Amino acid sequence: MKKTSPVSRSGRFGSGPAQDAALYTESVSFDRRLWRHDLVGSIAHATMLGGIGVLTKTEARRIVRALEAIGDDIEAGRFDWDESLEDVHMNLEAELTRREPAGAKLHTGRSRNDQVALAMRMWLRDEIAEMETELRSLQQALVALGQANDGVIIPGYTHLQRAQPVYLAHHLLAYVEMVERDRERLLDGFSRVNVCPLGSGALAGSILPLDRNQVAKTLGFEDRQGRPVISQNSMDAVSDRDFAVEFCFVASLLGVHLSRLAEDIILWSSSEFDFICIGDAYTTGSSLMPQKKNPDIAELARGKSGRLAGNLVSLLTLLKGLPLTYNRDMQEDKEPIFDSADTIRATVRLMDAMLLQTSVNAEVCAVAAADPALLATDLADWLVGQKVPFREAHHIVGDVVALAERLSKPLNQLNLKELQTVSRKFKAESLEVFDLKKALSKRTVSGSTGTKEVKKQLRRWAKRLT
Repeated sequence: MKKTSPVSRSGRFGSGPAQDAALYTESVSFDRRLWRHDLVGSIAHATMLGGIGVLTKTEARRIVRALEAIGDDIEAGRFDWDESLEDVHMNLEAELTRREPAGAKLHTGRSRNDQVALAMRMWLRDEIAEMETELRSLQQALVALGQANDGVIIPGYTHLQRAQPVYLAHHLLAYVEMVERDRERLLDGFSRVNVCPLGSGALAGSILPLDRNQVAKTLGFEDRQGRPVISQNSMDAVSDRDFAVEFCFVASLLGVHLSRLAEDIILWSSSEFDFICIGDAYTTGSSLMPQKKNPDIAELARGKSGRLAGNLVSLLTLLKGLPLTYNRDMQEDKEPIFDSADTIRATVRLMDAMLLQTSVNAEVCAVAAADPALLATDLADWLVGQKVPFREAHHIVGDVVALAERLSKPLNQLNLKELQTVSRKFKAESLEVFDLKKALSKRTVSGSTGTKEVKKQLRRWAKRLT
């Protein structure tokens, strides 16, 4: 570790911080990942200062060149991070000043408060853009698995009890819809991330004629019409972490959706279900039982959803009692948001890869879907077609189910005479409801698991995600 005097401490202090205090307060061990965004922000700030005459044109050019050289050194692994300089921002400023004396002027009109907010917003913009692409890829994997098995029927479940037959593709498309809402929330939140706080100073702005619009446009803080988007209240700009909370919420909810998908995968891959087989590359074995093939990726995806929720709660709790404006507590915002971004993006990528190496045991699914009890509701609907009120029809079919259980017969093996002991409303054609494929073809309501409707939805999503 280099020994330098902290540039953040003014002449007001007679000495540097105690060693234990310095170790306790440093954040460069985790916020150094912001280096690229801090450098880009500093280059834009230096260029603007040159434009308004705070820096000479020559000074501005030299500062920019020095900042670019520092970036090259960091990229190449030649930069020596110094924890005594607290954070990434002070590390870069100290190195700039060492290389270029005019660098001491760079912080003019700027505070670490608006500097930190800027770097965080720029970093999160990039994360959102990359994450959106990854979400689309996950959706494509779900659609592809559905297309490859578009004729496979499985039981749909409520209360983890067999309920009604559905196409496997229909089940998978439910997750495509969930992820789409998450993607929309992510992109909607982008507009609140994409606000430039630089120029707010510590909390009160600056008496210097800073060109905030120029900086915003240079850094890509623009609306759809190309107009610069800047914060409108300096106190809010340096103390706002809504954008971080919102991202962590989106990550947390997406994590919940992926956890539910993971749970289905875990169940379906079990010996009891055996609907699917996960590729060996995304499973593990047992240290004791040689026959085991464990769905560890899915289990970890399920577990990491709790971690994401914890990060969200951590941020909310951090902010709830803070007075305006910036408080050092806010340093603690970075690890939760960094961890949420890393965790959810890794989970999305791994779930995507796992789905691409998952095969469907169509024959096993067919056996499960052949359970005639899955069409009990269809039998009730048939009675409705005979002008029987639904509640009465529901009761009648319940009696039929009880009869089948007493006779130890599947529903579709009851004959007309046996059905009519329950209700004279039954006719010979009532037994036709147990034709599984015909039953699904009759589901023509938009959004249902009908044969044509599922094919339509698969085509729609395949085209939309291309």
